[in-house]
Amino acid sequence: MRNKQFKKIDIPKWGKYLRGRWRECFASHLSIEEQKEIGMDGFLWHLCSWEKVKCLEKDEAIKAFLHQSKLKCTIFYQLMDEAYLFENANTLSINEWPFKDGHMDEHDMYVMDWSEKWTFVMTHETDYGPYFIQKDDTSDC
Repeated sequence: MRNKQFKKIDIPKWGKYLRGRWRECFASHLSIEEQKEIGMDGFLWHLCSWEKVKCLEKDEAIKAFLHQSKLKCTIFYQLMDEAYLFENANTLSINEWPFKDGHMDEHDMYVMDWSEKWTFVMTHETDYGPYFIQKDDTSDC
């Protein structure tokens, strides 16, 4: 059976919605005040850098991401409302992502499984990330 080619669909203006879903799904164990204290209003990935969630980092995060089924996932940014839906993305490599190294608006990037069970995060900080969070099967958003 031939591998299907992944499909990229632009979903403009979904960034704010997806950032809200990400916060609800991966940081809801923290109060709004606790989220503000660690700077999540600026960067959602501070959830990981402040060690407020169990996550994998660096090479372990990349390996975990590569082993996930990616039938459907979203990619969105911290500072932009542009977003993308990828379908049949199991073969999608990191080099094919809509990510521009050194471009601040497109540098903090989040990949989230459509069923919101895992996320992979690239940051603009070379000392932080990438991060991978896997929710357990009993968690709901």
